Amino acid sequence: MLHFSLWGAGSSLDQLPDGFRRLWDNPGRLHELSEVADLLQRRIHRVTRPVDAAASAPLQIHARYSRDEALAAFGVGNPASVRQGVKWVEEERADVFFVTLRKTERHYSPTTMYQDRAISPSLFQWESQSTTSTASPTGQRYLHHRALGTTVHLFIRESKEADGDLGAPPYLYAGPATYVRHSNDRPIQILWRLDTDLPADIFHAARVAI
Repeated sequence: MLHFSLWGAGSSLDQLPDGFRRLWDNPGRLHELSEVADLLQRRIHRVTRPVDAAASAPLQIHARYSRDEALAAFGVGNPASVRQGVKWVEEERADVFFVTLRKTERHYSPTTMYQDRAISPSLFQWESQSTTSTASPTGQRYLHHRALGTTVHLFIRESKEADGDLGAPPYLYAGPATYVRHSNDRPIQILWRLDTDLPADIFHAARVAI
């Protein structure tokens, strides 16, 4: 996760040892990163916790991550190759969803203006890709993930609009979700129950965005 944050999603994991060697050989940059980390720690306004003590993905519930960091946490070694808002990670038996609540024509085509919204702090309505049917292997995996032993993980952000030099906003990790019910087809509209309620401010932002 740190490797892609430092060197970009286009850098191969084969370059990880060399990247950290370069960082370690630059004490000035190391000191600067340490100071930034201390500053950010003092600014934390929400206590997060590990998703699961037994989980292999080193993620904290309600912490914020870039898309590349989140994918790296699930073992995706080439996050730059992921162009869509969904990713099935076979090795982790996990479906990872990236949701932007406030969609604009500037960033999204008519076929990707999905109706994603928070119904309550624990219920989230999500739409699959427009080509996914309930009969497809992907659709069946979504609807029967518990029986199949797979997990679903939701990452949400309010907008895709860049924040100055900081770039696109990070995603809040809403945590694992469980299927409740569905309707429609291509796209499938699915209601998920989050294992952990959304924080009040995030739930409010999700309602306002819609």
